[in-house]
Amino acid sequence: MSHKFEMFENRLTKVLKHLRKTAKRQGITCFRIYDRDLPEFPLIIELYEDKVYVAEYRSQHGMEEEAYDEWLHASLDVIAKVLQVPADDLHLRTRQRKQNRQSQYEKMDFSKEELIVQEDGLKFKVNLSDYLDSGLFLDHRITRHMVREEAKDKKVLNLFCYTGSFSVYAAAGGAASVTSIDLSKTYLQWAEENMQLNELFDPAKHQYIHADVLQYLDELKMNTYDLVVLDPPTFSNSKRMKDILDIQRDHVEIVNKVLLATKKGGVVYFSNNLRRFVLEEESIQAGSIKNITAQTVPFDFQGKLQRHCFRIVK
Repeated sequence: MSHKFEMFENRLTKVLKHLRKTAKRQGITCFRIYDRDLPEFPLIIELYEDKVYVAEYRSQHGMEEEAYDEWLHASLDVIAKVLQVPADDLHLRTRQRKQNRQSQYEKMDFSKEELIVQEDGLKFKVNLSDYLDSGLFLDHRITRHMVREEAKDKKVLNLFCYTGSFSVYAAAGGAASVTSIDLSKTYLQWAEENMQLNELFDPAKHQYIHADVLQYLDELKMNTYDLVVLDPPTFSNSKRMKDILDIQRDHVEIVNKVLLATKKGGVVYFSNNLRRFVLEEESIQAGSIKNITAQTVPFDFQGKLQRHCFRIVK
């Protein structure tokens, strides 16, 4: 084994030992192990109970196709060895950095490697093969817990709801109602399935709305919601969206529209993944704004998380 693969193996062994201890102590079975720690190995490795998800960021590696394939196979061998799992339990996704992000919604594969995982006493369906992401963003584990703690008897709105994990947490916390909105029918159906898995599915209390959030903001009734989750993509030019979304340029308008639909004293959790994001506080019509990024970073994302998170009170 070459020196660089030895380095990779040593790094992986060390972080796994450390993270496994913390995960066990916190009762967490799905966590991120490795996040492009070494530049020669631009991989993200996550554990979903006994399955391993590997996302490879295609960097400008400059390798010939054959050398690249050898590198990839050797990397996967190291991962399987360190994690002590059969190579068949490694699920590899390749991410291209595309200008056009709508592929995020498109199916990439049809092998349907689905499993049900637990988080915080709740169940979620994850799919390790067919989409760009697994269906459960592990970096929001703490934020989801906060939403559950605050949701009792509240009217909750989950915008860009994805697979509805925040909606499940809100319903589990005793929300009076939860409205989940997304542009993808696939993800809305997945959100309903996640509710059913937790025996929280209740059409009388919970709504799933298929809509372009940017347009739907104008249809929201004023002073309606007590608690809102706003976790938009950084950038989107999906064909199904009327406008191009650029979160740095558009966040003031979006947040202010959301605040109009929020009751006085209501809370908006706003997060996004733009590395150099700057919140234009003076333009946001809120009672208070608190940057809670540091408090919402889980143990397995320390020092690696690019996202920002704010608690905005009307």
